[in-house]
Amino acid sequence: MPSKARVAFNKNAEDIERLLEIHATIGGDAKGRRYQLEVLNKSAVVLVTAIWEAYCEDIAAEALDHIIANVPNASALPKELMKRIARDIKAEPNELAMWDLADGGWKTRVKNRLAALTAERNRRLNTPRSENIDQLFSSAIGLLSVSESWSWTNMPTQTAKDKLDKYVSLRGAIAHRGKGGASVKKVNVEEYFEHVKRLVRKTGGKVNSFVRKVTGKSLWARLTKA
Repeated sequence: MPSKARVAFNKNAEDIERLLEIHATIGGDAKGRRYQLEVLNKSAVVLVTAIWEAYCEDIAAEALDHIIANVPNASALPKELMKRIARDIKAEPNELAMWDLADGGWKTRVKNRLAALTAERNRRLNTPRSENIDQLFSSAIGLLSVSESWSWTNMPTQTAKDKLDKYVSLRGAIAHRGKGGASVKKVNVEEYFEHVKRLVRKTGGKVNSFVRKVTGKSLWARLTKA
């Protein structure tokens, strides 16, 4: 059974598929540019980027909930996550902040930390480029370099990262320059959409392996029982 994050991604992906259907209905499938339909292509690029970012944030939150629910105590948390929480506490002016971790308070602390990280990302307008996605997972659950799992036949990891970053940059050009932004073809949308779907599969698999190593329980197994 897929994760809740994957279910949400698949549902959101229907909007992209619908845009491609509208493009085909209006413009047909014959070769050639259809400049009057480029607005659909640009809209689709923006949406693909949005649902990719949403998926990453959703699966990170889902994985964190799974870890909190299944580790016996705070000392069983991923080491990288423990280090980051320790740094957060040291940076606080309140000398008694460490006591927030006592008597199960660490669970609330960890959950609130993810919410604060998400709010900070939104304020800083971070884009879902490979570097920022790595930062999200390392900060949220202690999983380092999730992007290293992004490889498949004829797609080395670095190429997968570069391809994602190229399209996220294209999304930025569309959002910030509007009509004067870069030209976008239907083939660009299809390529980007397929790439992100691959990244979702690879990211979900890596996250599941990570939480299973930490907790001894698969994220998917929990969902199947629920």
